[in-house]
Amino acid sequence: MKNYELQNKGIDLGTKIIRFLAWIIFPLWGLGGFSQVTATIDSTTVEIGQEIRYKMQVQADSTQIVIFPEGKTFMPLEVIESRKIDTSRNGKRFSLIKEYALTQFDSGHYTIPVQKVLVGDKVFFTDSLKVEIRDVLVDTTKQKMYEIKPLVEVEAKFAIDWKKWFLWIGGILLVLGIVTFFVLRKKKRAANKENELPPYERAILALRKIDESHLLEQDSHKEYYSQLSDTARKYIDEEVYDHAMESTTDELITRLDEEIKSGHLNLDKTTIEELKKVLKTADMAKFAKSKPDVITAKADRNVIEQVINKTKSAIPEPTEEELLADEEYRKTVAEKKRRNKIGIGSAIIVVLIFGTWLGFGWAYGFDVVKDTLLGHPTKELAESEWITSAYGSPPVTISTPKVLIRNAYQMTDEQKQILKGNETFVYGSLLGNFYIAVSTVVYNQNTETDLEKAVEAVIGGMEAEGAKNITFKTDEYETLKGAKGLKVFGDFTAKNPVTQQSKKAEYFMLNFKEGEGFQQIIVVYTKEDRYAKAIAERIINSVELKNGK
Repeated sequence: MKNYELQNKGIDLGTKIIRFLAWIIFPLWGLGGFSQVTATIDSTTVEIGQEIRYKMQVQADSTQIVIFPEGKTFMPLEVIESRKIDTSRNGKRFSLIKEYALTQFDSGHYTIPVQKVLVGDKVFFTDSLKVEIRDVLVDTTKQKMYEIKPLVEVEAKFAIDWKKWFLWIGGILLVLGIVTFFVLRKKKRAANKENELPPYERAILALRKIDESHLLEQDSHKEYYSQLSDTARKYIDEEVYDHAMESTTDELITRLDEEIKSGHLNLDKTTIEELKKVLKTADMAKFAKSKPDVITAKADRNVIEQVINKTKSAIPEPTEEELLADEEYRKTVAEKKRRNKIGIGSAIIVVLIFGTWLGFGWAYGFDVVKDTLLGHPTKELAESEWITSAYGSPPVTISTPKVLIRNAYQMTDEQKQILKGNETFVYGSLLGNFYIAVSTVVYNQNTETDLEKAVEAVIGGMEAEGAKNITFKTDEYETLKGAKGLKVFGDFTAKNPVTQQSKKAEYFMLNFKEGEGFQQIIVVYTKEDRYAKAIAERIINSVELKNGK
């Protein structure tokens, strides 16, 4: 392991080839302890489908980070289960045990490949292990034979599809909202249509509804007289005395007498007395459970209609000023009701949305819900369908979330004399959230490539383009198929020329030399991005070369 402290250095003319690598890779720049690893299996011979317990044990210091292999590194065997790490402590040292359940469904002799374990800044490799998968012997003379069973439909295993769930919930809420809206609108229109009628017509309509209710036939005298009394009071409240609804019978009659004396109401004493008699009867029916006979009840109904008719005739015609004031008041009341309804509807929608967000956030994490609803560029990269492809010559095979695009670069005459060819493929830009570059170079003549100088040249190119505070570490690297190279990783800061904001970025760089060629893979991502590092590691772990064995 080597740690470098960078200084600003010039690149002499003897390193033109290495400097050229930095040019083609960054065309659009804008932004210790002791360890031991062992592996064992519980059996070297098993039957088809039987579980093999693969145990990996690591002894490490308490300050070291240990990363065990995951994914398809055990091929040709399949991983049934990757169990949790069992950790025990002895002073400042840890003993970590990781178990995998492996199996194979074809008989034969297999080799569990070498596994790579990262302990701190060092890479350790386990020994390969051989296993035999045997056929299950069946005595057909004793074992009964049965007909093949027909296909049976089974329910699919439940899996959370965030977007689908929110679409379903949103759709249901939308349908409920539309149905509620039309129901309430229908009721509102009916009520408005009735409220838009003049007071006299509303009173006569209310009397007709009382006639059609059949309350007397149902022996509901209390409700009958209650509606009858309210009809008379509402009409008087709107046309004569605006406190008629909350006044007692005696208070109302006294007020009507005063209106007659003042000349504002031209009613005779007989009409007032008849109204008083009916209202008293209504009070007895409502509060003393009195039950007048049907003939008396119907006669009282007719008295109320006559009182309303006579009162209408006795009220002087309103002046133009009174009509305008009344119309303005009605508009103000209607506007206030409309605002209240809008406010209540908006509050209900906000509560429903907040409750749904709070429930999913509590169950699955608020960051996950936020990124699912609002979208997150690197989360979408991780969940997209990855592509495995070979790029350049000599070819580099790599898996990426998106196809890499060839970056056109015109070589100078001087470079053409040295290089037979070069190819660079990129995705994204260093101004964005994620950047990938794959470059291959082939020389015209035998040229020995110094990987460490190549790395220094690329780092120098990064500095020249604006990267600051660059830190990096180097380590030997070997792919799963045995191609060896140099791994460089670290971080830096860069200022976005548009927003003028600095960001912290991390990077991985793999460097390989193959015959008369040189290959380099670079991945750069924003350090604070919670999805980016896992994507970068998956990309780096997928790299393979043609000569890998």
